[in-house]
This record gives sequence, structure tokens and C-alpha cells, in this order.
Amino acid sequence: MNTKSTDPLRYIAGYAPEIKAQVQAMIDKDSLAEYLAKKYPQQHSIGNDKALRGYVMDLKNQYLRKSAPLNKIAFDNTIHIVHNALGLHSFVSRVQGAKLKSNNEIRIGAMFKKAPAAFLQMIVVHELAHLKEKDHNKAFYQLCQHMLPDYHQFEFDMRLYLAQSELANAAE
Repeated sequence: MNTKSTDPLRYIAGYAPEIKAQVQAMIDKDSLAEYLAKKYPQQHSIGNDKALRGYVMDLKNQYLRKSAPLNKIAFDNTIHIVHNALGLHSFVSRVQGAKLKSNNEIRIGAMFKKAPAAFLQMIVVHELAHLKEKDHNKAFYQLCQHMLPDYHQFEFDMRLYLAQSELANAAE
């Protein structure tokens, strides 16, 4: 057994004490994994960068057709979930001759290759929203909800998924 100290509740640190208590009760009863498996029984089938690119572009074309182009879309093994990143959207501007060129990239944490489909969709929607809104402000979350009406519920459940993943890894 891994003796590393973990705090799975850190993923929901900003939530109300009552919610944290409910989640802690599920952890104590060892029922969090069962809850998530029942609610999200299917994992997605997007297993490589090419399939991810197609998935992201379909969503982008449906909701953000006129937004900046994406130069790179990939799963990334270097994204460390503990540092609060599930995916990354980066914008790089470079001067090439007399032109200013910009590159937009979306990288998704590789641990989400085997996640429920709703969580991958939530992360992709979040990163796509950054094409229009750089900050996590009201307009940003309104755009997320426009693309995914249950965005906030999926985000919360994904945080529970991260907590459960950490508990499972600590038990190994």
C-alpha cells in the first residue's frame, strides 16, 4: 500500500462545507467509485491524438466556427493533474518577417484517455471557451454552459472522479 499522504477533497476545496461533508461520507463508506460508475458507466472511445483532433474540431465547428484556428490538439502526458490542470489552452504569438503569427493549442491530460465521455467533453468545452474568453469570468462560464448545458454538474462530478482516482492510486 502506498503511504503517501493525500487529500482527495482538495479537488472540491472551493465548495460548501455541506457538499464536502457529503463527499467525505461517500469516501468513508467507500461508495464514491460505485456512485461514479453508475452515473457514468461508459468511457469514451477517443484513444489517440487524431481522434481527439476530430472530436475537438467537431465541437469547435458547432459552437465557435468563427474563432481562431487551432494549430495543435493532443493528449499530453506531462500535464500534472495535481497542479490544477486538466487540459491546457496556449496561445503563442511570433513575429515572422513582417507578419505576426499566432498558434492556439489545446492539450488534454493523458489520464482522460480512459475517462467517461462527459468528462472529456467538459474539458474540451472548457479549453475551447478560452478561444473567446481568456479569463474564468462570467462570460467564460456562460459560454461553457452554452456549449454544454450541464457544464457545472460535469465539472463537479469530474472533480469527484479525480478524488476517486487518487484514492484508488493510494490504495495500490
